[in-house]
Amino acid sequence: MDDPGQLKEEGNTYFQATDYENAIKCYTKAIKLTKDKSLKAVLYRNRAASFICTFNESFVWALLRTIDINASDIKALYRRSQALEKLGKLDQAFKDVQRCATIEPHNKNFQETLRRLGANIQEKLHIQFSMDARVQKMFEILLDENTDKEKREKAANNLIVLGREEAGAERIFQNNGVNLLMKLIETKNVELILAAVRTLSGMCSGHKARATAILHQLGIDSICMWMSVDNEEISLAVCNLLQAITDSLSGEGKEEQHGKEEALVLDTKKDLKIITMHLLDMLIGKKVSGQGRDRALNLLNKNIPRKDLRIHDNSRALFVIDNGLKKILKVVGQIPDMPGCLPLTENTQMTASILLNKLYDDLRCDSERDHFREICEEYIKSKIDPQDMDKTLHAISIVSGVLQGPFDLGNKLLGMKGVMEMMVALCGSEREIDQLVAVEALIHASTKLSRATFIITNGITLLKEIYKKTKNEKIKIRALVGLCKLGSAGGTDYGLRQFAEGSTEKLAKQCRKWLCNTSIDTRTRKWAVEGLAYLTLDAEVKDDFVEDEAAMQAMFELAKTSDKTILYSVASTLVNCTNSYDVKELIPELVQLAQFSKQHVPEEHPKDKKDFVVKRVKRLLKAGVVSALTCMVKADNAILTDQTKELLARVFLALCEDPKDRGTIVAQGGGKALIPLAIEGTDVGKVKASHALAKMAAISNPDIAFPGERVYEVVRPLVSLLNTERDGLQNYEALLGLTNFSGRSDKLRQKIIKERALPEIENYMFENHDQLRQAATECMCNLVVNKEVQERFVADGNDRLKLIVLLCSEDDETVQKAAAGALAMLTAAQKKLCYKMTQVTTQWLEILQRLCLHDNVDIQHRGLVVAYNLISADKELAKKLVESELLEILTVIGKQKDDPKIQHAIDAARECLVKCMDYGLIKPLSQA
Repeated sequence: MDDPGQLKEEGNTYFQATDYENAIKCYTKAIKLTKDKSLKAVLYRNRAASFICTFNESFVWALLRTIDINASDIKALYRRSQALEKLGKLDQAFKDVQRCATIEPHNKNFQETLRRLGANIQEKLHIQFSMDARVQKMFEILLDENTDKEKREKAANNLIVLGREEAGAERIFQNNGVNLLMKLIETKNVELILAAVRTLSGMCSGHKARATAILHQLGIDSICMWMSVDNEEISLAVCNLLQAITDSLSGEGKEEQHGKEEALVLDTKKDLKIITMHLLDMLIGKKVSGQGRDRALNLLNKNIPRKDLRIHDNSRALFVIDNGLKKILKVVGQIPDMPGCLPLTENTQMTASILLNKLYDDLRCDSERDHFREICEEYIKSKIDPQDMDKTLHAISIVSGVLQGPFDLGNKLLGMKGVMEMMVALCGSEREIDQLVAVEALIHASTKLSRATFIITNGITLLKEIYKKTKNEKIKIRALVGLCKLGSAGGTDYGLRQFAEGSTEKLAKQCRKWLCNTSIDTRTRKWAVEGLAYLTLDAEVKDDFVEDEAAMQAMFELAKTSDKTILYSVASTLVNCTNSYDVKELIPELVQLAQFSKQHVPEEHPKDKKDFVVKRVKRLLKAGVVSALTCMVKADNAILTDQTKELLARVFLALCEDPKDRGTIVAQGGGKALIPLAIEGTDVGKVKASHALAKMAAISNPDIAFPGERVYEVVRPLVSLLNTERDGLQNYEALLGLTNFSGRSDKLRQKIIKERALPEIENYMFENHDQLRQAATECMCNLVVNKEVQERFVADGNDRLKLIVLLCSEDDETVQKAAAGALAMLTAAQKKLCYKMTQVTTQWLEILQRLCLHDNVDIQHRGLVVAYNLISADKELAKKLVESELLEILTVIGKQKDDPKIQHAIDAARECLVKCMDYGLIKPLSQA
């Protein structure tokens, strides 16, 4: 349709039907098509009215355009006034309505609006002046060196809180706050620096214009310099500030509702590119601390690769590859023990390898991957020099680092001319550093069976030779890890062991010995865990490991240190010990076929059977594995990859298997640790963590397991398990967890409804599976207390009430009890449902009578309560019940002697009879 007039009419139709989105589309299309100024003014005005109804910020600019076209359009002026008031622009709103009142002085609506806005402006000014005074006072206290420490700390905390609130942040900003905060940073007092940086972070969060202004006022050079300092707290606080600025500039983070000031920011891409370039420069800056370099890498890891590969635009990754790939490779190739090495932490190089992996995964086609590879090859070639062994060492270290990132690419780089030859030559070198780098490269090269074949044939002899000859513990342990990796190439398959019987256990014993030896440096002990991560695929090894409490404790202590490169190895070891890896189910027919055709059939080790796994889980729990896991989850570092999170989720799920252990896991913080694992990570990891949460939620007191607001975060993971892609056990335990939650408070019930769980719960009430039907009905029984759920039952055109009534006639007592409970609560809360119950099925009276005669006193009581609700609702309904056999049933129950065991049922029946007597439907019982 290309007629603006028709589009206007169509838009009006949509507007009247409250379909504002389609109305906006029609008006927008008509605006583009028409050149008639008067029609355009009407269209802008109508579109603005639609925007107001959706409360979209864009309507302000639509209205401004209207005024530009026709400055005397009183309707448009008044609508703009409404819009500006909604956005908090009271002074501008007042001017518009004042103009309206000048044009139409007798319009009562305009006069009332003027009076209201005037009063609001006065109140806002009063608050502003008092807040301005507070802000000034805080800065005076903070900048006065003579103020006592307690007063300063209080002022600093108040300033941080104020910076997180929109009104407070704006007052600080308007009162020269950024310059005063910079003065605090210049004091070199750690507490004041932290207060200033954290206040700036709050001011930048969710406000594009303010974040841009603060970025330019502080200067990206200064921000990066502050982040480069060798102080962990300051470096982290500045990193959070830069993340808040980046989120606001890229439109992420909390929702913005600011108005006119947003027009100041036309394009943030330039600022984002400048931030990226400075972060890349930090990677190779000699004055940058190891902490600062880690922060820069973490920011790049978080903000450069696409969060969703379905998004087509990967320009940020391409920009970093073109402008910073060589800088990242330089970090990866650093050798800590060599002179001239950049300041690093134990996490720096692994974080750089992860960044390489993320960038490589973010590429969309072969030509982009080839370009990435060519840059790497060119950089490595520039480092290989047979005449300069130190330079060549860096080249091998780069290959080693890439193998820890994008492994496919690392494999290709291994095939470059001279690389393998140099690795072999370095293994035979007399220098310790040469052997260390070469052995580590060999270890990283031998990752999977299919890709490790050339290493198995050439490298295993080399590693054995080094292991036997060297007296250097550092080299010996690394050579052993290489042998461990190659020895575990058969995975959990008992029949595919690479080494002779007992060799694997000997290697593992040596690993445990090194792990427990605190006189060896941490970096070297970490390699012992790496070895165990492979060797514990063998059931004998994992059984020996959990028997060695000292070795377990040593590994847990290493997992809690600042060195996060160990996380994956510890998680892998624990997955192996708990057998929480995926095992393909063997189909007997296919096994027979494979045996007949003389093909290899995977074998299960006797110690991988369930009873052995249960014993290992108990030993790990006793040794304190939960506290180690919770500490690992807290790692705010790119090294805690989605794959590592998945491994941790698998371990938690295995630990939660026995209901008796769940209390221990909750007490040690397991519930809290599982929430982030259920929200972020791989799809498999999120499902495993959600299932573990469901197991805890099903039997724990939510107030203890998930204290405070945390309990509301658990609801979404539980609801995510209610779909057909999940297995029956996951569905069942999620329903049990939701049943437990829905019985706690109406706020929790509201959260369950908000997460759209109701339709799924209703679906499971139709299930053929008895336990699923039971759990769903019990959950619904708790949810019907909520008014919104009751209204759904009252609404026409659904069979919800019919389903509940029919479930009351089920043979399964648990289902009957839950359905009868739901029906009792519904009919008590909503009189309409008492009438509706008699219409949904012809069997309603028979079902009610069966409930009232039930052998189970709890079910009988629920039935009697339903009968009472029906009788209380209406005299005609009561009459219908009295004329049926129900009167006889009520009389028999009511006449029974008092009995504490069934008194609640007797009392309910007597209340029914009393109500019928009140109506005059029956005569009082004669006294005995």
